Amino acid sequence: MEFDYGKLRKIRQAKGLTIQSLAETCGISASLVSQVERGKVTPTLTVFWKICETLDIPMHSFFQKEADESMVVRKHQRKIIQFPGSQVQYQLLSPHLQGQIEFLLVELMPGKAHDPEGMVAHNGEECGLILEGELLVKLGAQEIHLGHGDSICFPSSTPHRFVNPGAVVCRSIWAMTPPTF
Repeated sequence: MEFDYGKLRKIRQAKGLTIQSLAETCGISASLVSQVERGKVTPTLTVFWKICETLDIPMHSFFQKEADESMVVRKHQRKIIQFPGSQVQYQLLSPHLQGQIEFLLVELMPGKAHDPEGMVAHNGEECGLILEGELLVKLGAQEIHLGHGDSICFPSSTPHRFVNPGAVVCRSIWAMTPPTF
């Protein structure tokens, strides 16, 4: 899926926000907002969530949708989302993002975190199952170590971060509501 950079400016302007006011609300620089709007920089996941929360719009609205979507997602047809320089890849297992739930296969490289900037928090709930490798879930003040076959569910409003402490790729399946991509 391609990220639609130009849509950010249109939505920001439609909501009557300046670059400066959006940046201040998100706790980022106006320069960064401008660069993202022009497609010069891809935001980190944390910054992207902050922008979407401020604009009160789901993350998936910034990704161009394909016209022919059905109820089935074939393995070779999965939409892949990976931010440049990121150590995590998201494969959409949901056929579309208009429903109440999002279904993802997440691959996190060894020794890496899903977002280098720290913990994230947002509306909703998340449930995950570790298929391969291991995952350290930092959930508020807790650190929960998960291995093959372990699962977890938590409110997404609790600040959280995922780290792969192992030597192999961590592959996990996640169901999230509401959809964030």
